[in-house]
This record gives sequence, C-alpha cells and structure tokens, in this order.
Amino acid sequence: DSGVYLLLCLCYNVFTNKDLGELMNSFKEMKRKAKDNLFNHYFLISFTCLMAAFIGVEFVGSIAFASGIDLEINTGTKGVLATIINLFTSNTIFNFLLKTISSVIGSRKIANIILTILAFLGTLSFWALVKNVYRVIARRVVLEARIYEKVPINRFTFLLRVRKWMKVSWTLLVYSFYYFLWSLTIVGYFIKRYEYFLVPFILAENPDLSAKEAISLSRKMMDGHKWEAFLLELSFIGYDILGVFTLGLTQVFFSNGYFLTTCTEYYAVLREDYIKSRGEGYEKLFDTYLYQKATNKLLKETYGDVYQLMEKEEEVKLPGFRGFLYNYFGINLYSEKKARKLEKSLLNQYKISYYSDMIMERVYPTRLYPMPEKKQKKHFESFNYMKSYSVYSLILMFFSFSMIGWLWEVLLHLISDGEFVNRGVLHGPWLPIYGSGALLIIILLKKFRSKPALEFSLIIFLCGMVEYFTAVYLEMRFGLSWWDYSGYFLNIHGRVCAEGLIVFGLGGMAGVYLLAPLFDRFFSKFNIKIAYGLCVILLGCFIFDKIYSGRYPNTGNGISSDKVNTKEVAYSDSNNVGASLYFS
Repeated sequence: DSGVYLLLCLCYNVFTNKDLGELMNSFKEMKRKAKDNLFNHYFLISFTCLMAAFIGVEFVGSIAFASGIDLEINTGTKGVLATIINLFTSNTIFNFLLKTISSVIGSRKIANIILTILAFLGTLSFWALVKNVYRVIARRVVLEARIYEKVPINRFTFLLRVRKWMKVSWTLLVYSFYYFLWSLTIVGYFIKRYEYFLVPFILAENPDLSAKEAISLSRKMMDGHKWEAFLLELSFIGYDILGVFTLGLTQVFFSNGYFLTTCTEYYAVLREDYIKSRGEGYEKLFDTYLYQKATNKLLKETYGDVYQLMEKEEEVKLPGFRGFLYNYFGINLYSEKKARKLEKSLLNQYKISYYSDMIMERVYPTRLYPMPEKKQKKHFESFNYMKSYSVYSLILMFFSFSMIGWLWEVLLHLISDGEFVNRGVLHGPWLPIYGSGALLIIILLKKFRSKPALEFSLIIFLCGMVEYFTAVYLEMRFGLSWWDYSGYFLNIHGRVCAEGLIVFGLGGMAGVYLLAPLFDRFFSKFNIKIAYGLCVILLGCFIFDKIYSGRYPNTGNGISSDKVNTKEVAYSDSNNVGASLYFS
C-alpha cells in the first residue's frame, strides 16, 4: 500500500495544506490494526462481509463471479442466488398471482395495481428491515472484534436483544431519504456521502438515536475529515482492480474484510478525538466497554450470580459407553429421569460457559451495556445448542429435516415450472439426505459447536463429501442423476460446486444453532410412549419406501436424467434449486 499512500497523501497535502507525514503514518497505523483485527477474527469477519454481499447490502460485486445474477435474468446463467431471484423476477410467479387475484376480484387491471403495490411494499420492507439494518449489525460485530478475543454468533441479534431493531430501521429509512435528496445534486452526492459516513457506526454503538441525532453527530465528527475519508476509501482501489482480475475471490477472502475493519478503525480514531474535544453530543457515544475492557472488580460485581453458580456447580462426569456418546456425539441414551438431571446440569454449565468468557474479558460484557438486553433465561432453555439429544428426538429431527427439504424442493419446482413434481429418489414426502445430512452435522461435529467458525468450515466439508459420494452412488446404482452443477463456478464433475457448499454451510449453521434446539424442545413435550410410537410408524413407512424405491426409483421429467456414459452424466435442464441449497 505504500505507493498508494504516498500518492494520496500528496493530494491531501495539496488540497488541505496539512502534514503529509502525519496522515501517512495515521493511515498505516489504522491499516495495521485493521489487519490484526481481520486475521484474529478471519472467519467471523469474512462471513460477515459475505452475508452482506448475499443480502445485497455492500460488497455485492465481489460475489458476481459465483451467482451470475445479472446474466441469469437475461441469459440463463446458473447459480443459487440467481435462480432464486429469477423466480421472483420472472413472469411465472407474477402470472400465477395475477390469475389468482383476478379470479377473486374480477378485474385484471385492479389485480395488476394490487400486485404492483404489494411488490413495491415487499421490496421496500426487505430493504428497510433487513438490508439497511444489517449494515449496522456488521459494524457492531467488527467493533466488538477490535477489543475482544471472541464474538458469539448471537451478537448478530444484538438489535433484537436491546429491542431496537425497528427503531434503527426507521432511523436508517429517514437517513436514506435525506441522502437520496442530496444525491440529486452532484455536489451533495459526494459531500453528504462523507458527512453521513459514520451513521451506521454511531447506531451500532447507540441504536436509540433518532435519524436527526445520528446524522448531526456524524456531520460534526466528520467536520474537517471528509477529504481524508475519501482518500482512505480511494486507497483500496488497487484491491478493487485486483478483484476484477481474480473474479472477486481476493475481495471475498481478503479485501472486503480489510476495508470494513479499516473503516472501523477510522471511526474509533475519530470517536476518541471527538470525545476528548468534548464535541457537541459526545455523551451519546456512551458504550465505553466497546473500546476498552472492564476492570476485574467491576466484572465481579456485575456477574456475582455467575461466580456463585461456578462455585456450586460441579462438573458432571459420565463414564462408560453412554457417557462417551453423550459427551462426544451428543447422543443421550440415559433414562428420562437421568436425562432431565443432566439437562439441568448442562444448562447451568452452558450458562457458566456463556458468561465465563465475559468474566475472563474474552467477550463483550453485555450486562455493562447502557441499555438492558432481554433476560437470558428463555434464551438458555430454547437455544442451548451444546445439549445432547435423545434417540427419539434425533429420529424425529431426521424426518423433520427430510420433510422440510422435500417441501422446499416441491414448492420451488411448482413456482418455477408451474407443475407439481415429487422430488427425490423415494416416493414418500421426504428427501432423506436432508435429514441424514443434518444428523451427521449434529452428531459428528458436536465437539466443535462452541467454535462457530470451525463448525462452519467443517459443515461445508462434510456436506460436500456427502453430496458428492451420494451422487456417485446414485449414478452407479441406477445409471441416473438427480442434480447437476455443470456450468457453476468451481464445480467438481457437476456433483458439487463452491456456491452450493457456501449455502450448505449457512443452512447447517441454522440447523445446529437454531432449528435443532427448537425441535428438541418441541419434541420433549411429547409423551414418551407417543414419541416412540411415532418413531416406529415413521421408520416403518420409510423402510418400506426405501425397499420399494430400490427396485422402482422415483424418476421422470423434472426429477432425474439419464447417464450418458461411465465418465459423464447428461443432466436435465430443469430448475433444480433445492439440490443447490442442500442435497437432493
């Protein structure tokens, strides 16, 4: 970056008559800290930026190499995101809804008006409630990563936990409206861009501010720094050019995160200077422990109940084969009474583990945040992702994920092609690889749940192996194929692809940290005899379907395609979105 620094700093010196060396050293120091933050939390920050690109908030151009969204709408280029977007930009779903509404109200013109209004409101809602707000969430995550060793995955729900999601959404809506009006003028577009530059960071620290307060504070903090911010952004132009030649890979794996962490360091510097100068409204930047760690004394006073629990709670030792399965694979073979006792003890240990990182200054101390977060009792009970699961719960989860997968693919095919197709190799309403893939993740990766970044990587690897070898088995067994990634970026023999594997990772994370604990909590309310009876019935139906489908597999248009030769398979051109998102 040195050559870029020198050129930009010369421009800075000419236009502002300020010390060139001081600016250059400042940029270098910020970027050094930014790189440290990025490499210390590489997977977290890269994932944060990747999600921003998928949602369409920022860094969108860096994933064009994989999704081909722009080409998909015009030429049919393949891609998971492209196909999903194509569903909602094509005439198929529009005509379906148009016919339905027209038949109800008896007027095609009015139906057109209603659909147009609904489409506008839906787009606006997604933009305001998700895209805009995620910009703030991403900055909150990176700000916490600056100081603390760990950033729990639940910090992505920070705004929900402080009950300020809707407030931030409205604030950003007003902020965007102001910026849009200024953008109608050439001068206003560039000036206001940098005057409003800090708004998402300010809201990440204090989400209770109104749009007027956040914008006013950003303008005051950026006074005298707009040209400086422009040069800081411009210093990344080399990485943008490199991203074009590497099809966005360098941006996804490095420069997107580098840019975000650098902007975060820049905000931290401006914030510190503004507070020292006691600028107008500086007291609204009140999150002290987002920038420095609390003292041991303060933490002991704040988390006294956790210290007491740590002194009373004894670690449960589970010897033998059942203990081995419980600890390493999350399979609970104990009696119902013993299981409840273990569950209570495990819940306490999870609570201790959750707060111990805060006590040890490894995680941001949520209780010291000026605005109270939601009480954690329900959270611990419902989202204890470190728990082990009973046999009947695992069986019911297998069928739940299998049926969700089947329903997902059937609905996507119904919307895209306008016809019902019973997806999958079997004849029943289930796609077993969805269920078996979910169980493999839950069981084999149990010991890695406390490390989300590693869990994400292992989910991608595991899902890729399962999908690839399942495709090989089906081709060898039946001489048919049920999905194809030929033409997708970084595909292997059309059986797996890079884009699909990324989505597998995201879906697997949702299954491990959200759906599995919720499903288990729901199943635990069943009478034990009813639960086992349901398992026996479902397994009986499944085994019968498996035997029957082994002789007469589910095939046909929109389901499978013939294998051309021993090395290559010709796949149908049907829109197999579900297989891209999980295993077909």
